[in-house]
Amino acid sequence: MNIDSALVRELAELLAETGLTEIEVEDGERKIKVVRQLAQTVVAAAPALPMAASVAAAPAALDVAPAAAAAPVDAVKSPMVGTVYLAPEPSAANFISVGQQVKAGDVLLIVEAMKVMNQITAPKSGTITSILVDNQQPVEFDQPLVVIG
Repeated sequence: MNIDSALVRELAELLAETGLTEIEVEDGERKIKVVRQLAQTVVAAAPALPMAASVAAAPAALDVAPAAAAAPVDAVKSPMVGTVYLAPEPSAANFISVGQQVKAGDVLLIVEAMKVMNQITAPKSGTITSILVDNQQPVEFDQPLVVIG
């Protein structure tokens, strides 16, 4: 297989620009997949280690990080890869806020994917206990967005 290093570099730059973690292209028999590993959860877990921790304890932090980043059971997750918008337009108020009561079917936020604005609605009634994303943040498929208690 002939590997087009310019194409691989271009795909890697596209990942960095869009905030995505993976991209795959196929052209006939040639298939290229570029994956970017994010180290944010490891960095976030590092301050939790005691100051006297030795270098040997560092691998334990890697095992703990996924559990700390686990989504709450009642989290509303993104059904697609896209960009989150917390308000219907830039000058408008957010759809929801922490502590707000919502009913099943109420719009929580919008995920834009391929220039289509997809309303994400509440699957159940309850109180917004946590908003796990920021406005205009890129999100992955199945990423937790909002927690309804």
